Amino acid sequence: MIGVAIKMIVGDKLKYFGLIAGIAFASLLVIQQASILVGLTHQTGAFIRDTNQFDLWVMDPQIRFSQDTIPLTDGTLPRVRGIEGVEWAVPMYQGFLRARLPDGTRQTVILVGLDDATLIGGPPEMARGQFESLREDKALIIDEDSRLQKFRFKQAGTGALDVGDTFDINDTEMKVTGTFKSSKSFFWEPTVYTTYSRAIRVAPRERKMMNYVLVKLKPGADRVAVASAIEAATGAKARTSDEFIKITADYILKETGILVNFAMAVGLGFIVGALVSGQMLYNFTVDNLRFYGTLKAMGASNLRLVGMVLTQSLLVGLIGFGIGLGAGTVLGEVVGKAGLAFLMPWWIPAFGGAAILGTCILAGAISLVRVIRLEPAIVFKGA
Repeated sequence: MIGVAIKMIVGDKLKYFGLIAGIAFASLLVIQQASILVGLTHQTGAFIRDTNQFDLWVMDPQIRFSQDTIPLTDGTLPRVRGIEGVEWAVPMYQGFLRARLPDGTRQTVILVGLDDATLIGGPPEMARGQFESLREDKALIIDEDSRLQKFRFKQAGTGALDVGDTFDINDTEMKVTGTFKSSKSFFWEPTVYTTYSRAIRVAPRERKMMNYVLVKLKPGADRVAVASAIEAATGAKARTSDEFIKITADYILKETGILVNFAMAVGLGFIVGALVSGQMLYNFTVDNLRFYGTLKAMGASNLRLVGMVLTQSLLVGLIGFGIGLGAGTVLGEVVGKAGLAFLMPWWIPAFGGAAILGTCILAGAISLVRVIRLEPAIVFKGA
């Protein structure tokens, strides 16, 4: 009977290909939009992941995301260093400053100042030059991708900043001594690194200049206990990188409306899938009632007919979802190479497939009502 069910649906070419096309489009929409949302969410934590060389970030309790610049008092650093279980703690500066390229082009940058002695908290990989060159006079390193996109000379042709060039940040001359590779970030301002002492000299002077204290725990130290001790001693908040990434992603998703927009797109995919597959499966079943009636008259039970309809639903669902998944993956590779956000963890195809197949089964179940109520005598009407 399973073979008969497959021949029935494959034999009606128009409805067969229409069902597959509708389900494939719905699958593509669900997978693509969900993967873009996950990709954007992942990008919000790019700076934190690239700086993940320690155990705790100590920050102001009101910090909402990774580029939020709420400084700590200078006294926070020695108090953190005095906490039992802390192996070392170093300061970090982060702030938005206005840069001016040699041709006069203006560009806002995120200036990050690293501890002068250790340079802890820097980017994970250099593209050109040496990371230790930051200790040179006026030295700073820039993102290689941003160099080609954000640091182009708009006023003087197609050139871009390069190693050895100088430009101004807050009217202070800085020299590019290297470039680094970084993860794709949700935030569009380019990040540049220098030493902590140079950063606070370049930045507009404020009473509080230190944004973070980066903490490494001693081997065997209880992270939760140390974090609680830091918070009690300083009034600051101690977070792990994962916790910092989570609050950053939550803030961006809630405050920008990205979550709602992409959720609507994913929901639209499910609706399209349900309407298309439901309507076409129902029409297919109704058009073939006489065949189901014949089978009933020959002794086929309702259970066998139910199995046939569900087999047809699963067949078109699996094929349509497979095509949609393949198209979504290829499209993701294309947009990924173009620099757009796209990340497809295993659970997107898993849950997407379950939802699409569930929709097909539900649509098939609706059409089953006519099959179960069918009287075999209908076959002989008009004979």
